[in-house]
Amino acid sequence: MPRLLLALLLSVVLTPLWAMSVVFINPGYANEVYWYTASRAMQAAAEDLDVQLRIEYCDRNYRQAMDHIQALVALPQGQRPDYVILSNEFAAAGEMVALLEQAGIRSFLAFSGKGVGAAAVDLGRPRQKYRTWLGSLEPRAADAGYLTGQALIARARAAGVPRIAGKMPLLVIGGDRSTPTSVLRLQGLYRAVREAGDVVVAQEVMAAWSRERAAKQASWLYRRHPQARMVWAGSDQMAMGAMDVWRQRGGQPGKDAFFSGVNTSPEALQRLTDGQLTTLAGGHFITGAWALVMLYDYDRGRDFASEGLEQERPLFTRFDAALARRYLQRYSDADFSSIDFTRHSKALNQALRRYDFSLLPLLPEAAAAGVSLK
Repeated sequence: MPRLLLALLLSVVLTPLWAMSVVFINPGYANEVYWYTASRAMQAAAEDLDVQLRIEYCDRNYRQAMDHIQALVALPQGQRPDYVILSNEFAAAGEMVALLEQAGIRSFLAFSGKGVGAAAVDLGRPRQKYRTWLGSLEPRAADAGYLTGQALIARARAAGVPRIAGKMPLLVIGGDRSTPTSVLRLQGLYRAVREAGDVVVAQEVMAAWSRERAAKQASWLYRRHPQARMVWAGSDQMAMGAMDVWRQRGGQPGKDAFFSGVNTSPEALQRLTDGQLTTLAGGHFITGAWALVMLYDYDRGRDFASEGLEQERPLFTRFDAALARRYLQRYSDADFSSIDFTRHSKALNQALRRYDFSLLPLLPEAAAAGVSLK
């Protein structure tokens, strides 16, 4: 048999029958721990599912995100991806979905859904105004604020921190005021504050998810509110910035002041294990990997619509020191190749009726040991 013909036959045999291509418009930086970890999880899922995945980073720049979308739309018909996964990090999902609709490219929102307000109303429901917008999967972001807020308040109360008129002052460092995820995390925190009854928010600032900016803000917040001993932060990096400044002032995080964060950077997990960080919520970086599983199934006729087009799932786990140590032992290098994502596909497991979107597939030994993931 001629070599060329043999090569062609082999390529047909070895090429996946259902090969699909996906582009993820990553809103963060390539060296940003959370978004890098999210991308690594998606790459692991893509390898298991034989999905062609390309990741475009936006460096937290709205204009750059739009440039990536416009570049995809401008591609010749045969070179366009089958699906584009977006995060509504810039509250610009409507613009992006509309552009992709014009090009006939199917889109899916992950990590941050359509949010609320006029922009969300304009976007409407999936598969209606924009027929190629298939749906969304987002962590129940309010959980992150609520779980960390509860634990932070309980720890400060047990430590007997200073009070003003009978209430413990709390400093709040949020991400931004436009991203739905940021807004919802804050809502969860304020729910915990209301339920506590003995806490007052001394001041709230936005640090744009930046460790450096959080440090600068914390510096003057500590001077303005000298009795405050609780700091809630909407991300681990912002919490680290606030802790850096507290140490520079001669303080001891975890002993004379208490801090909370969100996300699972190795540094934050280590600070949790050594007691400097009081509480941490995370695990939601896996959202993008689950989104790939959903699109894989959709592409093969198992539509995720049976569980809802806009899915908001309890993907946040409150980490304690024991769970942090287990996670660091397995995934400190962000290598998720040990996870078999094919086990979570309905198309590949016909008996599977509902998705289990949780941290359990990542830490099965923790579940076996009875460690709580909620």
